[in-house]
Amino acid sequence: MGKVLIIGCGGVASVAIHKCCQNSDVFEEICIATRTVSKADALKEKLQSKTQTKISTAKVDADNVADIVRVIKEFNPDAVLNLALPYQDLAIMDACLECKVPYIDTANYEAEDTNDPEWRAIYEKRCEELGFSAYFDYSWQWAYMDKFKEAGITGILGTGFDPGVTSVFTAYAQKHYFDEIHTIDILDCNGGDHGYPFATNFNPEINLREVSAPGSYWENGHWVEIPAMSIKREFDFDQVGMKDMYLLHHEEIESLAKNIPGVKRIRFFMTFGQSYLTHMKCLENVGMLSTTPIDFNGQKIVPIQFLKELLPDPASLGPRTVGKTNIGCIFTGIKDGKERSIYIYNVCDHQECYKEVESQAISYTTGVPAMIGTEMLLKGLWKRPGVYTVDEFDPDPFMEELNRCGLPWVVDENPTLID
Repeated sequence: MGKVLIIGCGGVASVAIHKCCQNSDVFEEICIATRTVSKADALKEKLQSKTQTKISTAKVDADNVADIVRVIKEFNPDAVLNLALPYQDLAIMDACLECKVPYIDTANYEAEDTNDPEWRAIYEKRCEELGFSAYFDYSWQWAYMDKFKEAGITGILGTGFDPGVTSVFTAYAQKHYFDEIHTIDILDCNGGDHGYPFATNFNPEINLREVSAPGSYWENGHWVEIPAMSIKREFDFDQVGMKDMYLLHHEEIESLAKNIPGVKRIRFFMTFGQSYLTHMKCLENVGMLSTTPIDFNGQKIVPIQFLKELLPDPASLGPRTVGKTNIGCIFTGIKDGKERSIYIYNVCDHQECYKEVESQAISYTTGVPAMIGTEMLLKGLWKRPGVYTVDEFDPDPFMEELNRCGLPWVVDENPTLID
């Protein structure tokens, strides 16, 4: 059916590539493009004999628009799936624009250098106008709407799990269960144990930035920002058990607040154990989470990037991680004049993921939806010139594919609500 250029070859990309190869009728040909092409070659070697999907590899500098354009022109894909770093979103979008090729990603743009004066001026203006201070937001990518429309290409933003599946769950709830959605609580629980004193389940640089930042939520038409980890709740997660969870800022809050009419409050909670929080606070206190370069032995290093090199590679956690994840959304609202609430969620087993695609469940729950989002585009089901988040498309075919491709979901029509 189509050719896809996949940029990146980390844990999430590996899962997405495995799943593309399981769906050769849709993904006839893929090219894995990455800075370290030996990783792509090794993955190709592992998969090519097991799939009818034709796999090629390419070296690319995903920070360099001209180099991305070169690879796109050489491969001539029907779509580009960006599974590189959020820092690289805009460069890849620029290349897609130049080549008039559709674009898909899993996480919104954030600047690598948060001290860049030009970026900082725009950021501080946004903080003042909107009221939240997270380094990542959709404004940079939403600004491409008219350019993508003029080029006649589709941009699909945030097709991981959260953001991604949680936004599709919301569109599904809106379509089938509610006349009005009033509150959305997004709950992300990782009940897995990897055995290390401290490790992150996805890119440490992105993960630690996100968790150590102030939390925020949407309420009555505006943002409310709170100190990091200052709102805590307990919740009994199906197949995982009782866990502490903390309110964080998260990107799908921004898109859902924009796209779900009448919503009064949106919050995002993620579970953390005390050991993780203690390690993180200590690292923050000594400056290891800083993105500001420092001089060390005559060269500049960024502390959080150095820390990333010291921590276990998230892609290596698969064989040793046991337990399950549970991620979903609790909705309240009105249907036929009556109040109702539902909870849509998925439970994913770390070891089952490893048996299937040699990955832990965090990468699996992001990589599978990334493949499905790309499938939706290739099939023409999600195709509209412009730049959109996944809640703006018909959720039904995506939800069907989640059940078929390893992320089955449950609807609980009598959930416990979060106060």
